[in-house]
Amino acid sequence: MLKDAHIYRRIVVPITLAALLLFAFVPAALAASHDNGPSFNLLGAKNYYLALGDSLAFGFQPNGDFTHGYVDDLFQKLQQEGVKAVANMGCPGETSVTFIKGGCPSPIPPHFPYTGPQLNAAVNFLKANAGKVSIVTLDIGANDVLHDTNPSTCAVNVSGFNTDLATLDSNLKGTILPALHKALTPKGQVIDRIVMMNYYNPLQNFCPNTVPFTQTLNQHLAADVSGFGSIVDVFGAFGGAGVPNPNICTFTWICSSFHDIHATDLGYSVIADTFADAILNS
Repeated sequence: MLKDAHIYRRIVVPITLAALLLFAFVPAALAASHDNGPSFNLLGAKNYYLALGDSLAFGFQPNGDFTHGYVDDLFQKLQQEGVKAVANMGCPGETSVTFIKGGCPSPIPPHFPYTGPQLNAAVNFLKANAGKVSIVTLDIGANDVLHDTNPSTCAVNVSGFNTDLATLDSNLKGTILPALHKALTPKGQVIDRIVMMNYYNPLQNFCPNTVPFTQTLNQHLAADVSGFGSIVDVFGAFGGAGVPNPNICTFTWICSSFHDIHATDLGYSVIADTFADAILNS
């Protein structure tokens, strides 16, 4: 996640900067347990794994490597269980609003081509492959609060954060999760699984004051997915809320010259392991 440096910076740097804001709260702070949903042992036909979400699902890295994200790593594990193919619709910069209405800002095309909103593409894929999708993973919500923190000063717009969080809750519980769940329940029988992740906090060593906000974000994500699927605790897997967090510099690019919040190969591997533990071992 190498190309000509000028081309790379012209296309990718804007996304990286947006993501830095986008994930100011991404630090997920809620240890999500597997108690929020059903057991995730793979059921039914194992033809497909559907991955949905933002730049983390896409597998973005600031060095131009877009092929070693957590979806890639998780798919390798799922292949050992018989899953045959992955459809990764993740789009860098995606918010819960653009997920529903379209307009994801990334100039980089998704790994699995589609047109229109990601939600519509996902629902159409699930309907076209009814009973053949073993698992659906989702990460969404970090970009919804991107305007609510200043990573340079660590200042947080509390009222803006609360407003954006309410919008995220509404979009997840009122539209996104019900639509995915319905598409996964032909004839009223749930045969597939939705697994959503919470977020790590790449800024926690620089802006410790953001940790409570990401914990709140993650608490809302866990509550939103309850009844539709389960959440996995990536925040905990990255080291939790302690400051300094010794994993942040190795699991993300935040301490590198890129100063980027996205996961490294190692960090994506940790995310994939967290998903795999919930999906295969619960």
